[in-house]
Amino acid sequence: MARTDFDTLLQAGAHFGHMKRKWNPAMAPYIFMERNGIHIIDLNKTVKMVDEAADALKQIAKSGKRILFVSTKKQAKEIVAEKAESVGMPYVIERWPGGMLTNFPTIRKAVKKMSNIDKLIADGTYDKLSKRENLQIQRKRAKLEKNLGSIADLTRLPSALFIVDVTKEHIAVAEANRLGIPVFAIVDTNSDPNNVDFVIPANDDSSKTIDVILGAVCDAIKEGLEERKVEKADAEAAVDKKEGAPKAKAAKKVEAEEAPEAEAEVEEAPKAEVEVEAEEAPKAKKVAAKKPAAKKAAKKDAEEAAE
Repeated sequence: MARTDFDTLLQAGAHFGHMKRKWNPAMAPYIFMERNGIHIIDLNKTVKMVDEAADALKQIAKSGKRILFVSTKKQAKEIVAEKAESVGMPYVIERWPGGMLTNFPTIRKAVKKMSNIDKLIADGTYDKLSKRENLQIQRKRAKLEKNLGSIADLTRLPSALFIVDVTKEHIAVAEANRLGIPVFAIVDTNSDPNNVDFVIPANDDSSKTIDVILGAVCDAIKEGLEERKVEKADAEAAVDKKEGAPKAKAAKKVEAEEAPEAEAEVEEAPKAEVEVEAEEAPKAKKVAAKKPAAKKAAKKDAEEAAE
């Protein structure tokens, strides 16, 4: 089943490319025709390539890896942020920080600096500083949050990049290519698809098109995350079952060993009572024999007292 369809993409305006004079010849395989000086993208290929990209991203998410969404163009910022947050993935919608991938440890230091500022604010360390110094720290914190807040939980390099408009985000594409990180991208007729691993030919200037394609992609990522949860739960249940089997077996063994002892105790109990009764019987007879003698002695004492 296709994750999107021809009519939905058509209504979103995904077929509109750039003017013919601005085209990139490498996009020729994805162009259906030219009309009024504008290239028209073949949406049949777009539908197919959206499915291919979505399936690949689903497998990446299922394996527990991270996907970084990138788009700094105005019409895509909010959509990218919303879709990425819905699947718990990091994203960049402000200026791409140069060296974010190739110099990742430095970026992590900046993120750590932001978290350190938060800790010092929380424990009251900055309360002793002047108003001006506090204002400078707050501005620095706000700048870090704006540029790096969305990647604060990205503790390692992402396993894939999803980019809207590879021409505008050429630095991100170059860094990903250098590190061998696969690139998924919405590519318009004025862009070079040769540096993209999974090309989705479509209008990258239409917010509706971006919303439709990102919606299909993020749905696939959600499926991958859900399948990962199910597999993890099944694996934990299998481990618990495997660990519980020896325990149950050991418990049964203990019960089997204790059963003869319990039976022996039950058999010994009547014997013990009989032995106790047998031992106490002669004592009782002696006591009974002593009672008449005591009565005779008492009678004799009474008679002597009367005389």
